Amino acid sequence: MTADNFNLTDYLSRIGLYGEVSPDVATLTQLVQKQLRSIPFENTEVQAGRIPSMVPEEIVNKVLGRGRGGYCYEINGVFAMALTVIGFEWYFAGARPMFYPMRRPKTHMVVIVRVEGRDYLCDTGFGGYALRAPMEIVEGEAVQDGDRFRMELINGEYVVSSLVQGEWQRQYGFALQPQEWIEFSLANHFNATHPDTIFTQKKLAIMQTPKGRKILVDNQLKLIENGEVTCLEVDYESALKEHFALTLFI
Repeated sequence: MTADNFNLTDYLSRIGLYGEVSPDVATLTQLVQKQLRSIPFENTEVQAGRIPSMVPEEIVNKVLGRGRGGYCYEINGVFAMALTVIGFEWYFAGARPMFYPMRRPKTHMVVIVRVEGRDYLCDTGFGGYALRAPMEIVEGEAVQDGDRFRMELINGEYVVSSLVQGEWQRQYGFALQPQEWIEFSLANHFNATHPDTIFTQKKLAIMQTPKGRKILVDNQLKLIENGEVTCLEVDYESALKEHFALTLFI
């Protein structure tokens, strides 16, 4: 994944990561955590009636040039560009969202990174109760910044679940099957236009913090810190600016 206008220094500055980087687990963990805490998962472009661009250069301009966020293809795409420049071995994989009441197609995109002889699931573009760091692709549980996650192999797919208020909630399932960037074009169109997707139904902005996460859905803001949840009624546009440093498209 490359773009003519991608610059690693610009990316590292955007996520607040300074110092040497190399293709190892320590760097990978910092990249994921720093990006999750600085580039918001958001769908303002979809809510404005536009289909987000899949042109790599336009994604770089949006996320790095204009300081926006995006959804999985955009912000995992920028993440993958950084992996390429640093020298990581990686590939995209399709994932099936499991928080809908019915079975869904594999419209989510994740990044699988092979480093130090192990495969890691990396995902900077899911939102909600998403991973907070790379997760080794083996069955079992992991604790990341106090949040608990579980990975199970079910019918040939790895299923990722999060422990939310004492209950396991399935987030998505994926297989270790590489997919090309172009394969996600139809999924992008589906997510941006179909009336049954959460992106067309709700205004969303989600970002992690060192001790929790901020989740804005329409006029409901949920602030989570050290497991404590505060729910607020807010003005969406004001909350978007205050908590995510974003303004609405005009």
